[in-house]
Amino acid sequence: MSTYRVAQATAAGGPLEIAEREVVEPGPGHVRIAVEACGVCHSDAFFVDAAVPGVRFPVVPGHEIAGRIDALGEGAREFGWQEGDRVAVGWFGGSCRHCTPCRQGDFIVCENLKVPGWAYDGGFAERVIAPVDALARIPEGLAASDAGPMACAGVTVFNGLRRSPARPGDLVAVLGIGGLGHLGVQYAVAMGLETVAIARGADKAEIAKRLGAHHYVDSTAGTPVAEALRSLGGARVVLATAGSSEAIAATVDGLSHRGELVVIGATPEPLGISPLQLIMAGKEIRGHPSGTAQDVQDTMAFSALHGIRPMTETVPLERADEAYRKMLSGAARFRMVLTTT
Repeated sequence: MSTYRVAQATAAGGPLEIAEREVVEPGPGHVRIAVEACGVCHSDAFFVDAAVPGVRFPVVPGHEIAGRIDALGEGAREFGWQEGDRVAVGWFGGSCRHCTPCRQGDFIVCENLKVPGWAYDGGFAERVIAPVDALARIPEGLAASDAGPMACAGVTVFNGLRRSPARPGDLVAVLGIGGLGHLGVQYAVAMGLETVAIARGADKAEIAKRLGAHHYVDSTAGTPVAEALRSLGGARVVLATAGSSEAIAATVDGLSHRGELVVIGATPEPLGISPLQLIMAGKEIRGHPSGTAQDVQDTMAFSALHGIRPMTETVPLERADEAYRKMLSGAARFRMVLTTT
């Protein structure tokens, strides 16, 4: 039997170690993917640390997968897939198709969502088997190392903006310009939005400018973030990518009337927002998940059209634990990506 390598954790919080697995054939409605690249996402820690129910060890994380189909299960060809097709698989790794959200066509909030690295082995590997409804076609001109992060980080911010009430010319603020926010700024600019980047420190102004932001707000400069946004006319939308409840709450008074706070940064701490802050001006708060395979495909097509790319640091699969720890420490400026070639 032929084998392939994976980077797995054998216990909660444990190191990612290289192991060998036997290559198996995909089952009905599934494909086998030869992984070329896989992004390292902060959400991988949910599974490595067993912070969510149902985690079974050993765990192979990774839900920002890009590669090529190298085997088709029964029925997969009927969905238009062929060996050699370039595909990405993200946080949306398939749905159950029978829960109430699925029956309503809202697959990304499926009650039994199949997240790679949780429901099945993820992309920190040379091979992965995924259901056909998880597949997004990678467009020409988009490298695997760029496509991988688009399948989670990219689609999350892209969808968060395009499903918001913001329209071309509106003022939109992106809170945080890290792994999610640096893509959010690029998408906002490409969508024709007057874009404000918000981050900590004057040193971030240059990167905000390079990403295309029209304005930069240093949240440590002394002027409250909300006041800075009001001085620009008030934000129609704040896309909150920073994982800080305090920083997210500090933007609410900077929203315009009927403004919307789109929460993407994941944190367990409660938001310190009062009902009065929302009621008088009709403001809204919306939690936003990732996106389906079609949303991922839309994200990659938009990115290819507008020249939008994630800022990445690539490392080989055998250094998976190093890349994962660097991501956790915050030392990774934007996206760490594992490669198999």
